[in-house]
Parts: sequence; structure tokens; C-alpha cells
Amino acid sequence: MTIEPNAAAAHAAEGTIRELMHALGRAAREAEPVLAFAPTAQKNLALLAAADVLLARRAAILAANDFDRREAERCGMSGALVERLRLDGARVAAIASGLRDIAALADPIGTVLAAWTRPNGMLIERKRVPLGVVGIIYESRPNVTADAGGLCLKSGNPVILRGGSESARSSAAIHACLEAGLVAAGLPTACVQLVPTPDRAAVGCMLAQMTDSIDVIVPRGGKSLIERVRNEARVPVIGHLEGICHVYVDRDADLEMAGRIVLNSKMRRTGICGAAETLLIDRAVAATALEPLVAVLLEAGCEVRGDAATCGVDARVNCATELDWHAEYLDAIIAVRLVDGVDEAISHIGRYGSRHTDCIVTANAATAERFLARVDSAIVLHNVSTQFADGGEFGMGAEIGISTDKFHARGPVGVEQLTSYKYLVRGRGQTRA
Repeated sequence: MTIEPNAAAAHAAEGTIRELMHALGRAAREAEPVLAFAPTAQKNLALLAAADVLLARRAAILAANDFDRREAERCGMSGALVERLRLDGARVAAIASGLRDIAALADPIGTVLAAWTRPNGMLIERKRVPLGVVGIIYESRPNVTADAGGLCLKSGNPVILRGGSESARSSAAIHACLEAGLVAAGLPTACVQLVPTPDRAAVGCMLAQMTDSIDVIVPRGGKSLIERVRNEARVPVIGHLEGICHVYVDRDADLEMAGRIVLNSKMRRTGICGAAETLLIDRAVAATALEPLVAVLLEAGCEVRGDAATCGVDARVNCATELDWHAEYLDAIIAVRLVDGVDEAISHIGRYGSRHTDCIVTANAATAERFLARVDSAIVLHNVSTQFADGGEFGMGAEIGISTDKFHARGPVGVEQLTSYKYLVRGRGQTRA
């Protein structure tokens, strides 16, 4: 059989990608015991040195990011996604600060989670250990390179990072700073590796062909990426599907507080997974709350898509369809609906939500506790903007993402969530009858 030239080239390229990825996997496995037993001070030195290099190379990082953004705009990427890609001086400083925050965290490795002695004298300990080699597949946000690399380093896990092609230059510039930190600390650069090709075959290889060198996959990106990972992965996955986040304004809410929380939840940064996508308002306060809350959103430049009652308060409101209640806009768009009290709000969230982050605004403690207990999401908030759905804001230094899974981690994935445990049993010659 004759193979067409293009097919032959593609086959050769696929083989090259496979060889590249397996080489990364072997290097990560070799680095695994070194990093797993690295002293806390050595890991912290690598993080702090990387933070210093990030600031020193800020101009080069911003130049790389400017190139990525211009290419993304030229290729027709949406404004919301370009915003997720964007770095500026303050964001680079925040990335460096995040690495320092991770260094300041307690080292989870080696922590004894529980200990007990059996009647026969055996001493049993449950001790925290690294997960192993972590593969992280992400899109758009170049800061994930530093956050993920730093968290895996602190938790003793070698990591293989595969960023999106749209952020390739930005991610490479940031990864070079992490490498410099590893060298300064005397750790192998294979502790944090960045896949150097945008070829999508590399993702397929990580998911299905590297079971001998990757222990867990963490995806961070859009719905199509998450679904591909869930469908193809042959190793455990920690991830979330979507961030369809809700704010429910209850009949006992302080209206001024509600306006601040709704506006911040939606408009502070529209492209993050913790941005509110649906606003639910108790029908009991529709006469006093609906029009002001819609107005504050419209005046901030947010498109409002509402049910019939919402459309009736302002001509600028567009009519919502069934698809809007399922939508993760990641843009300056919000769906608004009236509900008959907290129980219907809980029911709506259960039907349309993604178990990510949901908020109630109310002064009624009993209503708040009912919402907090019955909404089955990774993060449930009372009188707090959904934009606080972030590992850094939780005091975790940073996060790889927000997991909506119930195994192995849920909510922000930080250093502790990147660990497992093992049992150590010490005896004096006991045998079992």
C-alpha cells in the first residue's frame, strides 16, 4: 500500500511527538524521588528564586505576552478569551507574589494525619505523601504555568505542563523563570517541565499513552477540553466541567449589599470560572429589588437576559431562552430570573448549576444555613462575591483550579489536594493468628 506524502509526514510527526512526550515522562520519573524527599528549605529556595527571576524578567514576559495577544486577536479569539490571556506589570507581580505565598505555606509532605496503637502493640500512622507525576493541561491563562508549577513543586510532585498554543510564548517565558529557580536550589529542571510543542497529539499522548509516567491529570480550560480529558484519560483526573455560578438575592437581603455583590460577582473579571452567570431574585422583593439590580448591571456594560418579569423592567433586557440557564458566558452577560423563595433557588441551582460556586445574599441566618446545607456545590457562599472562589483568597497560596469532582479533591486544588497518604505500621515481631 502506498502512503500519501502528507499522511506519511503526519505519521512521522506523530512518532516524533510520542518520543518527545515519553522523554519528558522518563525525566519526570527520574526527578520524582529527588523532589519527593527534597527538604522544605530547598523547595522554598526554588520558589523564591523563581519569583525574583520573574520580576527581573518582567519586560521579556510582557513582550512575549503582547505577541501572544496580538496573534490571538489576529486569529479571531473572543475578547473575553484575550482578556484571560492578558498579562500586565501588576499581574506579573501577582504571579511572583503567588510563588512567595506558596513558599510560605506549611509543607504538607511527611505530615502525620493520624496515629493509633492497636491492642497487639502495632503503631499505625497515616502520613501525607506526594501524588507522583502530575500532568496539567490548560488553556489561555499563562499564570497557570507558575501557579501549577509552584504548587506541584511545594507538594513534591514533578509536573508536566501543557499550555495552550495561544499562550505558548508567555508560558515559555514564565517556565524559564521556574527553571532558573530550580537550578538556583540545586533541583533537577525535570521537576517542572513544559511541553515544547503546540501539537494536539501531545495532549492525546499525555491522556492515553503515558500511564507509566503520569499518575494524575489536571485539566483547566473550556468545556471541550474537559470533555476530551474525561473521555480519553487512562489515568485519574482532577477537574471541573464548567463554572455556571449563581447569586441568589433573598427577600431578607440588604439591597445595597446585594447590588455590590452582584456587580462584583459578574463584572470584576468576567472570564474566570468563579464569575456569576445567573442572578436569581426572590419574587417577594421583585418590586423593590429587580429593577435596581438590573440597572446596576446594565449601567456597568453587562448584557442582561431575563425572564418575562425581568424583561418588563427595562427595554434593554433581552429575553432569555432555556439555553441561557445552562450558559457559562465568561463574558459581560448574565441571565436573570425570579424564583419563589430559597427552595426554588436551590432547585434551580440543582437543575442548571455545575456544582462550582453559588452564593446567597440574605440577612436571615436560618435561610442562609438552609442554602449552605442544601446547595451541593464545591463552594457555597453567604453574603460574599463569587469572585472569591479562588485558592489564593482561601489562604492556599494559589490553586491549579476549582474541582467540581467529589474524588479525590473538591474545591480549590492547592498543595494539600496534590497529596495522597500511606500507612506506616511499626511492630515488635507481631504475627497474625
